[in-house]
Amino acid sequence: MRRATDTVRVFAFILLGVGSVPLAAAPCAQPVYLTFDTGHMAVAPLIAEVLQRQHVPVTFFAAHEKTQQGDGSLGQHWAPWWQARAAEGHAFASHTWDHATWRADVQEGGVPKFRVRPSAGEHAGQTLLWTAQNYCDNLRQAARRLQDVTGQPPLPLFRAPGGKTSSHLLAAARQCGFAHVGWADAGFLGDELPSDPYPNAQLLQKALKNIRSGDILVAHLGIWSRQDPWAPAVLEPLIGGLKARGLCFATLREHPVYRDWIRQHPLALSALPATRP
Repeated sequence: MRRATDTVRVFAFILLGVGSVPLAAAPCAQPVYLTFDTGHMAVAPLIAEVLQRQHVPVTFFAAHEKTQQGDGSLGQHWAPWWQARAAEGHAFASHTWDHATWRADVQEGGVPKFRVRPSAGEHAGQTLLWTAQNYCDNLRQAARRLQDVTGQPPLPLFRAPGGKTSSHLLAAARQCGFAHVGWADAGFLGDELPSDPYPNAQLLQKALKNIRSGDILVAHLGIWSRQDPWAPAVLEPLIGGLKARGLCFATLREHPVYRDWIRQHPLALSALPATRP
């Protein structure tokens, strides 16, 4: 992942009773880009509280995943949560609708296809063969749902589940308007690792030591397999520690690698039917 050190503008927030609104802040000279992928959502309220308290804007990559409460991460139960994050000035992008992990490229009749395995939706756990159009449709479905729920256009970006891609997959996604976003090596915050060999204190210490200006960071709104949840123990100390080092936070709207693409490739979602989980 390439790093960036351009000066960017970030958003701060003020709390107004039941909600909050974005407030422009001073320019950010040493930005890092905190991103969250969806998950079981149990820690989502806590994460939102920390981001509000610390005045940290982030980018959310959303798929319609199974959740501990409600009808999926992009379902009606969680719609008010997404609406509140939009009001605070956060950014949103697709994580595929079915959280479909790329497994391999396949040539069938001279047509490139992709072997994928969704972890959500009616084909969860099955291995499927998708065309480029199938993959693009799944990206758009999540993006359209985000637009319907938040009332704002999502970014023309996506993150493949697990960050797993191929050159053919990336090219197909770009053809339909989506640029892929990975993360920096130091930005892998480790919340999806088993907690026994990777305790929270160790993950926090490693992140504070290695993260540098320009890094994209990745965590999740809940990981089913981790016994000792990451966010309650690590998120706020991490933010505070990075701020103490002179780093600040921005969304991917301001990232120098992606901001031109974002400006030049607005997603054409208005012609698609509204998405209902």
